[in-house]
Amino acid sequence: MFDNLLLGFQTALTFENILWCFVGVLAGTIIGLLPGLGSTTGVAVLLPLTFALEPVTALIMLAGIYYGAQYGGTITSVLISTPGEAASVVTTLDGYQMARKGRAGAALAISAIGSFVAAILSLVLLMTLAPPLAQLALAFGPVENLAIMILGLVIVVTFQGGALIRGAMMAVLGLLLSTVGVASGFSDARFTFGDVNLLGGIPFVEVMIGLFALGEVLRQIRVGAAAPIRARFRDMVISRREIMQSGPAILRGSGIGFLLGILPGAGSTLASFMAYGIERRVSRNGASFGRGAIEGVAAPESANNAAANANFVPTLSLGIPGGATTAVLLGAFTVYGLQPGPLLFETQPALVWGLLVSFFIGNVILLLLNLPLAPVFAQMLRIPYGYLYPIILLTSIIGAFSVSNNMFSVWIVLVFGLVGWLMKELDLPIAPLVLGLVLGPLFEKALVQTSALGEGNFGIMLQSPTALGVLVFAALLIVVPPVVSRARARRTPREHQSV
Repeated sequence: MFDNLLLGFQTALTFENILWCFVGVLAGTIIGLLPGLGSTTGVAVLLPLTFALEPVTALIMLAGIYYGAQYGGTITSVLISTPGEAASVVTTLDGYQMARKGRAGAALAISAIGSFVAAILSLVLLMTLAPPLAQLALAFGPVENLAIMILGLVIVVTFQGGALIRGAMMAVLGLLLSTVGVASGFSDARFTFGDVNLLGGIPFVEVMIGLFALGEVLRQIRVGAAAPIRARFRDMVISRREIMQSGPAILRGSGIGFLLGILPGAGSTLASFMAYGIERRVSRNGASFGRGAIEGVAAPESANNAAANANFVPTLSLGIPGGATTAVLLGAFTVYGLQPGPLLFETQPALVWGLLVSFFIGNVILLLLNLPLAPVFAQMLRIPYGYLYPIILLTSIIGAFSVSNNMFSVWIVLVFGLVGWLMKELDLPIAPLVLGLVLGPLFEKALVQTSALGEGNFGIMLQSPTALGVLVFAALLIVVPPVVSRARARRTPREHQSV
């Protein structure tokens, strides 16, 4: 282990590799700032530029784009409520509220700190436990994956506390929207109305831009633009108390993110949603979630970064992509004549360990780059909203158009902008709808495969101890909180009577 780490540092700590790692994280941060691009598009677009580089140098740069884009998406999520990727959606819930209170700098700073800590913890686990964790990931079949998807939806539905029914309605609506397009495991097109643009389903990146960015702008136009933030510079800097307050959330988010990140297909999105939902339940400050709780930023951002690193467990050890971006990176391996899998650690130790060590170096660069700049980014909120809203609209439209280079994406943004505005007016939760849309294809695939394994009998889920345990936990999340609330409500009048 020590020899491998030494080899990794010798490989990664060359001037050329450090330079391209810096270029990667900087480019990734800029890409993440542009709505609609995200890490997957950024890696795919910039991949041809790396063909002249050595394989290890090229992979270090591409990996830097991957986790650099994660933080870039956080910046727009906090400042203008526009997530760059699905994994950044949860950050808008409390990050944007912190920004509206003049605490944008603190939100961005804790995101950088949480992402760094999560990266270090996940890298230690990745380096020491990659082979056994890969075998654990293989043990998760369609039955277990279906149970995980159900748990994720349950956690997000319960985001809203007492608004359980509204959360469930929005999650179901998201699942229904995800059925548009070609059915999983079949060749039939559903609900496309003859439009070829819908064969691939409703694109969730454009949906997010519409729901969050355009929806928020329309709401602000109706109620009247809020006054620009006039917080003092020191108010935008994170305090030691806030760092200590966020510590447990960062650790829990890192653990949840890593565990879900090693599962092929689960990805960072489900990890960030589950980390937020669990943190909201266990935190002493849970009642303030959704209104600017700093733990509500720390937990999902840590989970997001930990899951991004953990996605490399199945990618490197098994040759199975852990998510969309690692699928593109897997293609990069083949372009360079490399075959990811169990033998890669033996045949290319310098490349593997150099790449893993570069994650540490890249996250140090990200921390040093973005932590001092967090209050500077927050100064954007001093711009009068009469100037800021047109900029948000322009970048949203350009970002949507760049996804597929056609006007269909722009129309999707406009339609879901109106939907987002209407949901805000009716106080309907948006997060369950987004996760339902994102998880829908994965949920349907696991559902079809489980049905095939059980020959139409879903009782097969009860035969898997792992799936059964996950389902029991999901059921407890639904049943226990209302029971506890009723018990407390009954106890309170009795205590008043006794007094």
